[in-house]
Amino acid sequence: MEHFYRWIEQTTGISPDISSKILESVLIILAFALLSKILNRIVFSKTEDAYYRYKWRKTQDYVVFSVGFLIISAIWIDEFKSLLTFFGLLSAGIAIALKDPVTNLAGWFFIIWRKPFDVGDRIQLGDNAGDVIDIRIFQFTIIEIGNWVDADQSTGRILHIPNAKVFTDTLANYGAGFNYIWHEIGVLVTFESDWKKAKSILQQIVTEKSEHISKGAEKRIKEASKKYMIFYKNLTPIVYTTVKDSGVMLTMRFLCDPRQRRGYEEVIWEEVLHVFAQHQDIDFAYPTHRFYNNVTEGKGSNKTE
Repeated sequence: MEHFYRWIEQTTGISPDISSKILESVLIILAFALLSKILNRIVFSKTEDAYYRYKWRKTQDYVVFSVGFLIISAIWIDEFKSLLTFFGLLSAGIAIALKDPVTNLAGWFFIIWRKPFDVGDRIQLGDNAGDVIDIRIFQFTIIEIGNWVDADQSTGRILHIPNAKVFTDTLANYGAGFNYIWHEIGVLVTFESDWKKAKSILQQIVTEKSEHISKGAEKRIKEASKKYMIFYKNLTPIVYTTVKDSGVMLTMRFLCDPRQRRGYEEVIWEEVLHVFAQHQDIDFAYPTHRFYNNVTEGKGSNKTE
């Protein structure tokens, strides 16, 4: 090896000591890469659970990187006058040249430590909303929902968002708390309709389709109250009455799973259309316009269309 290092020195001008450390560093990196691949193969052969596989791979990557960094740093630390000088130069250089990456790294520490969201959560950060599918040191990744697609369904696009955004944008987590959201469906009936009967029908429909969620939510709230100041006195579905310009608005309010909001809305609407069609005294309302045609000939008259 001594002849090899001398050849490198003659060819590149790199001293044997530096060449030895470079070789050691490369061998360490290759060894850890091989170890990671072997461990992944063993774990993946034991389970088909995608979430467990992801968690294992991410944890392993962090551990391998940290241990490898410490070992390689120990090899190269003698090249610096002192440990203090090394970290002083490193921090100064990072602060000046890598402002954004450092902020993203701080955001990653915040996400890992405080856990405002985790892989699998549905979140909205600023104008972007979606399901979190990956968290890395400088950015996290979501599958976008909403945008041009209605009812919070996936668009199919993958968005990479810098971790620093958690410090500057408002973050909403659909699953934090008790894993349900309130959803409302408004049904507008004419003033001439029997709105009391319509309200009773809607109450029966929304109760039948969503009451089981309210029972499960009670347990979730008790668990969430240990961490957050969350409390609701009434979790059962309810129908509210208001008056609009075109008729009486009957609004069904109920709990639902954030990912199943469109499905629940479809089921409830189909039932409403089916039941209302059986009652002649209930009609849907819609905006109308009345026009007047003034006739000046003869005695004069008004005509309404």
